[in-house]
Order: sequence, then C-alpha cells, then structure tokens
Amino acid sequence: MLNIRQNPAVFGIDVNNTSCCGIGLLETGPLCNSLSAHFELIASFCFPINPTNTMSSSHKHWLNVTIHFQCFSLVLFSCVLFGISEARVQAEELARQKALNTSVHAIFVFGDSTSDPGNNNYVTTIFKGNFPPYGRDFPNQVPTGRFSNGRLANDFIASYVGIKENVPPYLDPTLSIEELITGVSFASAASGFDPLTPQLSNVISLPKQLEYFKEYQKRVELVIGRKRTKNLVKNALYIVSAGTNDFVVNYFTVPIRRKRYSLPAYMEFLLQQVQQFIQDLLEQGARRIGVVGLPPMGCLPIVITVNSDNAILNRGCVDFFSLVAKQYNLILQTKLNTMQFNVSADHSGVRIVYTDVYEPLSDMIIQSFKYGK
Repeated sequence: MLNIRQNPAVFGIDVNNTSCCGIGLLETGPLCNSLSAHFELIASFCFPINPTNTMSSSHKHWLNVTIHFQCFSLVLFSCVLFGISEARVQAEELARQKALNTSVHAIFVFGDSTSDPGNNNYVTTIFKGNFPPYGRDFPNQVPTGRFSNGRLANDFIASYVGIKENVPPYLDPTLSIEELITGVSFASAASGFDPLTPQLSNVISLPKQLEYFKEYQKRVELVIGRKRTKNLVKNALYIVSAGTNDFVVNYFTVPIRRKRYSLPAYMEFLLQQVQQFIQDLLEQGARRIGVVGLPPMGCLPIVITVNSDNAILNRGCVDFFSLVAKQYNLILQTKLNTMQFNVSADHSGVRIVYTDVYEPLSDMIIQSFKYGK
C-alpha cells in the first residue's frame, strides 16, 4: 500500500492521494468532484478497488488481495459470533461455502456512511452518495447511495455468511417481504453516537435508527407473526459502525463540544452513548452484536486536506487523529468486554464483539511487503 502511494505509475495509477469519489480532496457527499477518468485509491476500509486498464494482471491481483484482507477482520468477527473454528476462518472458503451459517438468517446494520447503503437517498440532506462516480463497480454502474465504488463491508459480510449478496436500506419503499426478513441497514451517512452529530448534517440519528428497527419488527410481525419475528430478531447478526463523524465532523470542526468537554471527557461521553445503544439493542432481543472500531482517522482525505500545510502536495496522514482513534478503540474494547461480562450472567448466548479495522489498515500501510509488495 505504501509502495502504491510512493510509486503510483508503476501500478498504472494516475491519482493515489485523493479520495474515492472523483478527484475530491474531502470525500464528503456533496464535496466530491464530478466523475473523472482518474483512478483513486479507496480511502475507507473494504471498498472495492477499480483497477485501470494500464495495470498489469499481477498488480490487479495484488490490489484485489489487499482489499480482500481489509474485509478479513470483519469476516473474522462474524465467525467469532457464529462460533466457527479458526481453521475455517478463510475468506475464500467463506465465499465458497455459504452453507457454513446454519443459524443466522438475517443481518441488521446501524451506523454511518461505512454502512449506509442508501438511506440518505430518502432524507433531506446534502450528504448523499447517489451520483457518479459512486457505484461504478456495480454491473450497471448505477449509484445506489453507498459511499463507495461498490459494495460495503456489511454487504460482504452478509454474502460471506450466506444471508444475501447486499444489505438494502430500510427506507427503500420498494423492498419486498423477502428482503425485509433477511435484514436491512438503518445506517445513515454523516451520523454518529453524539446526538449533535446527525443534527449538524440533518441525517438519521442512532436513536432514530433504533426507532426504525422497532417499526421494522411491527411490519414483519404482520406478515410472519410475533413468534417468528422474535426468533428472527434473536438469531440475527447486528453490526454497529459509527464514531468517526463524531470526531472529524463534530468535535474537531464545530466548537460546541470542545467548549464543554476535554478530549478524554468527550471520549467517555461517546462511549456512554455506545453502551446505551448496545443496551437498547439487547432489550429489543439482539444477541449477536459486532461493534466496529474507528479506522486510522488521520488518513482520511478530509482530515489530511483540512490539517495539511499544503493540501495538494502534502498528503501524508495526520498522526494526531490516528492516535485519537487508537486511544478510543482501546477504551471501547474495555467497555465492550465489561458489557459482555455483565450481560452473560443475565442473558445466555449474548455475544458482544469488538471489530478492529485500525490495525489491519495500519499494517497494510506500514508493512506493505507482507501483502505482495
């Protein structure tokens, strides 16, 4: 990955230091540039890469392998939730053997742009991903609302464990009952755990996403009955992926929270929101919950652009933001472990799993030779 950044021409890449939409420097919905012929390295985890025609087949294969590894940690946490043995935690094997999962038939996703497949299409906000070049890796190259060239991490997870190929947005009015009962995403791009974060962007808050989940249960119950609905909810996989916007869009950009909270105090405030949300899911019947940690935030295009002394020439990661993410992740793991210990006494079968995306991404950049350099 580091070699790609330093020697892009060798790999047939024109642009390697801007965001994944157009040739934008910010990668934030309406701030993206229009479609260009340039190739951009994907800035978020697990987004499919779109190799150019000038790449050699070996380089294309290497890129596919590295991006595949980015998804691996998310597949790993799903395996932990399902109790699959380590010997079977192979991404390719999971892709081939969808029948591995015999107990989980639905997936429910909550969070931000990392897991929003298009809910913001139905919200009055400027933060949308329903225009080119988003979606250009789909067969018809039509943007779906995903903030990605193609599928999101939760799409891959749903596919790998045999639920379905893509997780649709709950707000899509055309969803069939078959789509509903196998799971949906309630996530909304630009949202966060801090109640102020979604207000800044007029998107769907986490509490509102939970309200939609309750509404979802009532809709499904009318069709399949209360008993089957409760069983569906109990045995489903839950993914919660949010937090980056709370720091990048909110705390470090808008002064409101900084006037009230020091950085450590704000982390504690956010983690209280995380714990409350997980508790709310448990009260709704959730039993298998994966909570995704923060990525190296200092490597996000918008962070680099805003904090660089030269946004065009100096595109290196901003260490401070990544250190904040790392510290937050460490505390998050401790909080989740404590929750797991506490709920185990009252609820048998509950699994609350921390999902690390920080270390795999950092390792790919620092030790790129391990992945095919």
